[in-house]
Amino acid sequence: MAADKFRFTTVTAVVVANMVGTGVFTSLGFQLLDIRSGFALLALWAVGGLIAVCGAVTYAELGAALPRSGGEYNFLSRIYHPAAGFVSGWVSSTVGFAGPTALAAMTFAAYMLSIFPTAAGPWSERLLAGGLVVLLTVVHATNRRNSGGLQIVFTLLKVGIIVAFVVGAVLLVQTPQPVQFFPAVGDGSILTSAEFAVALIYVSYAYTGWNSATYLSSELENPQRNIPLILIAGTFTVTLLYVGLNFAFLYAAPMDSMAGEVEVGFIAAEAAFGPAGGRFTGIVLATLLVSTVSAMVMAGPRVIQMIGEDFPRLAVLGTTNEHGIPAKAIYAQCAVTLAFVFSSTFESVLVFSGFTLALNTLATVSSIFVLRWREPDLQRPYRTFLFPLPPLVFLGLTGWTLWFVMTTRPVEALFSLGLIASGLLVYYLFLRGSQAAY
Repeated sequence: MAADKFRFTTVTAVVVANMVGTGVFTSLGFQLLDIRSGFALLALWAVGGLIAVCGAVTYAELGAALPRSGGEYNFLSRIYHPAAGFVSGWVSSTVGFAGPTALAAMTFAAYMLSIFPTAAGPWSERLLAGGLVVLLTVVHATNRRNSGGLQIVFTLLKVGIIVAFVVGAVLLVQTPQPVQFFPAVGDGSILTSAEFAVALIYVSYAYTGWNSATYLSSELENPQRNIPLILIAGTFTVTLLYVGLNFAFLYAAPMDSMAGEVEVGFIAAEAAFGPAGGRFTGIVLATLLVSTVSAMVMAGPRVIQMIGEDFPRLAVLGTTNEHGIPAKAIYAQCAVTLAFVFSSTFESVLVFSGFTLALNTLATVSSIFVLRWREPDLQRPYRTFLFPLPPLVFLGLTGWTLWFVMTTRPVEALFSLGLIASGLLVYYLFLRGSQAAY
């Protein structure tokens, strides 16, 4: 009997949940250290959304033309070289999914323990984060009914709560903060400054996940029709949520109270709803991160599965259970995630993730030009709207942020390049020439 497929709503929920996670609930505090213009801060999130939408419509063409699970691994293997695909999969299975999964789980634990400080202990945060990862791993390793149903419920809850938070903050705050959300003198220079570019790095990390539908292509109903719709709808929805949520943060809480702080959502909730309301909202925001961890546990292992299917020496990772679920790949990603949770600090996991993931998507968006040149007659059920403008906008803005990372944070950039080099080393020493044809 053929395995059932994920539906449009389930994979759209995966896209939204993958994107709305740690970044949007932590980034504003870092941005406020250098930028104090309300207009520029909201422009950050709008520009980040523009980058993500341009990437999504480009990936939509790639995903519809090459409808196989694995995301960048599938695209780069087919368009460039198996080595490029393997390195992309190597990055996705380490930094790409396991790292952000660990970050989201650790943020969940930090929120919960700040609300219930009596439960805090030397290992409480790590044990709580690890327990969440293990629980969701077990659920997603069973069957698609449990996996998809859990994802839809938590994502609907997440979107509803964010909308309620924004509306509640606007209606209940009696004295809004004196923040100028319309352009003012000096805002133009901020938008072209190094500070804006560096702040855009945090925003780009917050938008990470817009490409997650392409990791489930082979398990999606009618992927050639649905992937473009899912990518565009999910990314546009999250852009609206992000701009609205950061507007609410700035509208409710003083900038000085949030500058340099991680838990900006909790601070804004206390300012908007009082101590009791803030405590309740903090619990709710922590619960939202369950959806993020769930989505990453669900999507990421499909990259590991494709690597296992393509390389006989790693075949054990490509096997599925009786429901068509890559359970062993899911457990493998769980092991890597737990290693991050129990051996690294939040900062050490976060510091080079944005740079590495941006390099990965930069190479993939560039590949659309190569694919059109090499295979002009390939069936393309969807073509990128206004091509070549969206991929050029994505490449220009992403390249701009990467340049500032390399010049201002060279250590993190070198760690990222080292990770890529290690993937190439593994491929050429152990896997070259062993990839199965597909």
